[in-house]
Amino acid sequence: MGRIMAGAGATLLLVAASLFWWQGRAANGPAPEAVIAPPPPPANDALPEGDPDAVGKPLPRPGEASPQSREQKRFARYDRDRDGVITRIEMMGSRVKAFKKLDKDGDNLLSFEEWAVATSDRFAQADANGDGKLTPAEFASTAPKRSPKPRCKC
Repeated sequence: MGRIMAGAGATLLLVAASLFWWQGRAANGPAPEAVIAPPPPPANDALPEGDPDAVGKPLPRPGEASPQSREQKRFARYDRDRDGVITRIEMMGSRVKAFKKLDKDGDNLLSFEEWAVATSDRFAQADANGDGKLTPAEFASTAPKRSPKPRCKC
């Protein structure tokens, strides 16, 4: 047992001596060269020069709001191919976000069939003339009902 303790002690002494020798050697090595940052560029206090040819010309106008109404913008989001009508495929393709709201049997699971039937029924209700396409007027009937925003209680 004494030999094992002596061997363990000798091993620890050798490891400690090696660590001191290794750190001492690193401290005595060549010093790294100092990296000096370049000086900042001189400040330019001069005013920028304008275009001498632009004197007397009107300034550019700021951007203007789109002339489309809210319904026209909503219609344009659904009308993927921009042909002026919404097909059944275009209407159903954008209804993915409402997928979770259509659970008919209340099992917190929505099959694709449940979703497709509800979307197809909604499209059929909006398609007044039954031609399989929604005109802008027919599409306006599918707009979500907006609740008025509560007034500030300041």
